[in-house]
Amino acid sequence: MIERPAAVVKELVENAIDAGARKIDAVVRNGGRSYIAVTDDGCGMGRKALSLAVERHATSKLPDDDLVNISTLGFRGEALPSIGAVSRLKITTRGAASDTGWTIHIQGGLRGIPGPAPMPDGTKVEVFDLFYATPARLKFLKSERSEQQAVCDTVNRLAMAHPEIGFTLRGDGERPLVALPVNTGDMFDIRLARLSAILGKDFADNAVRVDAVRDTMRLTGHIGVPTLHRGTARHQFLFVNGRPVKDRLMTGTVRGAYRDFLARDRHPVVALFLDISPDEVDVNVHPAKAEVRFRDSGAVRGMIVSALRHALAEAGHRASTTVADAALGAFRPSNGSAAPSPAPDYPANGTPIDGHGPAFGSMAEAATAWQGPNPPHRPASGTFDGMTAPSARPGEFPEPDESAFDNPLGAARAQVHRTYIVSQTADGIVIVDQHAAHERLVYEEMKAALANGGVHRQGLLIPEVVELEDEAANALIARRGDLAEFGLAIEKFGGGAIVVREYPALLGDGDIQGLVRDLADEIVEMGGDFSLKEKLDEVCGTIACHSSIRAGRSMNGDEMNALLRQMEATPHSGQCNHGRPTYVELKLDDLERLFGRR
Repeated sequence: MIERPAAVVKELVENAIDAGARKIDAVVRNGGRSYIAVTDDGCGMGRKALSLAVERHATSKLPDDDLVNISTLGFRGEALPSIGAVSRLKITTRGAASDTGWTIHIQGGLRGIPGPAPMPDGTKVEVFDLFYATPARLKFLKSERSEQQAVCDTVNRLAMAHPEIGFTLRGDGERPLVALPVNTGDMFDIRLARLSAILGKDFADNAVRVDAVRDTMRLTGHIGVPTLHRGTARHQFLFVNGRPVKDRLMTGTVRGAYRDFLARDRHPVVALFLDISPDEVDVNVHPAKAEVRFRDSGAVRGMIVSALRHALAEAGHRASTTVADAALGAFRPSNGSAAPSPAPDYPANGTPIDGHGPAFGSMAEAATAWQGPNPPHRPASGTFDGMTAPSARPGEFPEPDESAFDNPLGAARAQVHRTYIVSQTADGIVIVDQHAAHERLVYEEMKAALANGGVHRQGLLIPEVVELEDEAANALIARRGDLAEFGLAIEKFGGGAIVVREYPALLGDGDIQGLVRDLADEIVEMGGDFSLKEKLDEVCGTIACHSSIRAGRSMNGDEMNALLRQMEATPHSGQCNHGRPTYVELKLDDLERLFGRR
C-alpha cells in the first residue's frame, strides 16, 4: 500500500531483506518526493525474473502457492508494480549466477523492456518523482522533515529486527540519517547493541533481557525498567517473525504486564520479538501488513505477561540510571533564570534529523552503577522490627560498620525534612523517598498475602463508623466479600454509613476513614460487574498508600537501615506503584564533578 515515501522505503527494504542482503543502503531526497533509492547485496535477479517482478501479483516468495506458511516479509507481489504505477521506476539487478546485470524502466505504469546494464551482484531500485502520476496524493503528504522522519522510523524498525544486516540511510545532508554496521556474535548481544545504537545508550543501561519459550512460541527482546517510561506508547517496538507490527493485543498486553509499576498516563519502553509458527498467525489482515491475527490470542497474551513480569522480578530493585542523570541536571546551575528543561523524549531514530547529537543521551557515565538483581529466595515483607512503632529517638545515628557501606543501598546517615533518607554507599550516596519506598514494600507484601490465602486482619475494639453517600456505601457493601479478602470487614450501618469491624493489619495506626472513602470512590468509578481481584493493582495500591510510612514522620537510624535492607530484598522496589522512583543514587565521581573537584 503506497501512501507516502516511508511506505515505498518499507517495501523496498523488505524486498532486500528477503533477498538475503547483508548490507542495505537507502537514499531519500526532498523527504522522498523527488528521489528514493535502495541498494542491496542480496541474491539479485536474472532477466526473466526481473520481467516477472514488475507484473502484478507475481512473486517468487510463495513456493507451491502456500499462503499459510509465510516466512518472508513480502508475499503479495504488489509492491513494485504499485510503485511503478505512481512514479518513474528504475530497477537494476544482477543475480549471482549471471554474467551481466539487467535494468528495466517503468513510467506511470508503462513498462519498458529489460536491457543489459553494468551492476555488481545485488539490486538497486530507484524511484523518481513519487506520485507524479497521481498528483492529488502529493497534497496529503506532510512536510519534508516529517516524511524524512517517517522514513527513518521505518528503517530503524526493520534494523531492530535484523541486527545482522548493516543499514545506511542518507538524506539531503552529508551526514547519514541512519548508519548501523553489520553485527556478528550472540543474537542477544548484537540485538542489544543495535537497540542501543537506535534508542540511545540509556536504554541499553536500563534494559532487562526477556527470553521465554512456550509450545511453538518464543519471546525474546529487552524491556526498560519501570522508571524508564514515556508519555506515549511510541517507544514500544513489537515484532512478529521479524516483521514490525502495531498490534493492539500485544500493546495492551505489555501495558497489563507493567500495570503494577506505572501510572495510567505513562508507558514503558520495550523491544519485543515474538517467533511463532507461521500457521499460528495471519499476516495478511492489513493492507500495509502492519497488523496480525493470532490463532490462539489467549496463549500469546499469557506468555507475554508471564515473560515480562518474570523479567521485571529478576531486575530486583533496579531504578533507571536516568533518574540520577535528571537529579544531577537539576543540581547544575542554570545560565539563565529559567528552570532546567526536562529530558526530552527520544525519537525512534536515536540521532535527531537536525544532527545536533543524541536526543536521549548518556549524561553521567558513572551513574550506571550497580543496580544488581534481587538476592535470591529472600522473602519480602512490608513490616519489620521498629517500623510500625513510633520512633523512639529520631535523629540518632550511631557510626555504622565499614561493611555496612557495601550494601547496595548503603547505610543510613540522615533524614532530611522527615521525608528523605540519605544513605552512604562505598562509592556515593543514595537518597530515598521513605513513603514511596515503603508503599512499594507494603504493596508487594499484600499481593503475596492474597496469593497465600488473604491479608491478615486486625479487629477494632470500638468499630469505626464512616459516613458516605448512599451510592458509595452501597457500592462498598456490594463488594463486601472481596474486601474481606483484602483485610477489610465492613457492615451496613443505616443510611449512607458503614461500620468497619476489622481492617488490614498492615495499616497499623493509619487513617481508616480516609482508606474507606478512597476505596469507595474507586469502586464507584470502576463500575460494572467485576471482582476486586481483577482490579488488584488499584485496591492494593490504595491500601498500601494508606499503610505506608508517611512523609513527615521522624525515623531513627535502625528504622532507616531496616527499610533499606527491605528494599534490597523486595522485587520492584526501585519504583512506587505509580512508576515514580523510590530512590536516587549519585556516585562520588559525579558529586566531585558537580562541585568542580575534578
